[in-house]
Amino acid sequence: MKYTGTTFRPPFEANSLLLQVTTGCSHNKCSFCTMYRDTPFSVESMEQIEKDLAEARAFAPRARRVFLENGDPFALSAGKLEEIALKIHEYLPDVQTIAMYASINNIRGKTDEELVRLRGLGINELNVGLESGLDEALELMNKGYDSREALYELGRLRDAGMDYGANVIFGGAGPGRLRDNAAATAEILNRTTPYLIFTGTIHADPGCPLYDDIQSGRFIEPTIGEHIDEEELFLELLELDNCLYFGLHPSNVVRMQGWLPRDKEAMLYEVRQTRTRLARRLDERPVRYGEGAILL
Repeated sequence: MKYTGTTFRPPFEANSLLLQVTTGCSHNKCSFCTMYRDTPFSVESMEQIEKDLAEARAFAPRARRVFLENGDPFALSAGKLEEIALKIHEYLPDVQTIAMYASINNIRGKTDEELVRLRGLGINELNVGLESGLDEALELMNKGYDSREALYELGRLRDAGMDYGANVIFGGAGPGRLRDNAAATAEILNRTTPYLIFTGTIHADPGCPLYDDIQSGRFIEPTIGEHIDEEELFLELLELDNCLYFGLHPSNVVRMQGWLPRDKEAMLYEVRQTRTRLARRLDERPVRYGEGAILL
């Protein structure tokens, strides 16, 4: 199967069939991201997609889940996504879910009727880079939308019967706004009911604007203790049913996962125990290596 550039997928899509339908990211302007900086956004031909599906049928004929690559395939028009979904079902009739990365801006370009039609074709469980519910943080991260737009578009997904997973970045508003960031993000999630929350902390690699801002002192990265405080408040404020809290990204200070609301108190206990264990390091800023992983 054909793949162009580096292929990224969420860790919980490890068992999904990966099918390239786009390359690069249609936005590619987030201040913290270097994933697709050198990969122009383009759309794969249906001829190539069909070739890949024929190959996939040979080695995974009973595939039940497909994750579309790369960047944000939900940027494609509803008509194009419908065409791709129909081809997937033609070649892989057992597929039940067609997932992919998506952004708030991608949702905006589709009508309510189109969202319902796509959901009927198995397109579901979009992985949305929400990052924050606080306007100042969204502006700093250059997401291209504000919290009002995010709330509206995610509400449209819910009304269409389409589930979504939310990516959340702790520290995205800087150390002075951690409580505001936690509260605003929890509020949007409580009102739009994701099936999954994928957390990480703000970090940047060379080649993106945020990295330069950190190096120059224009952006001050929160301390280990501030990251812990923000996650504690965020968890306390979440009021969700049957939602997976996936906090195993290496950039997290506290690495854990659990189901809400069942495991909420156990996860809060883990956060507080981590604060106690790292009591002498709470005022330090994280030391990081690949993937933003924090050395603890």
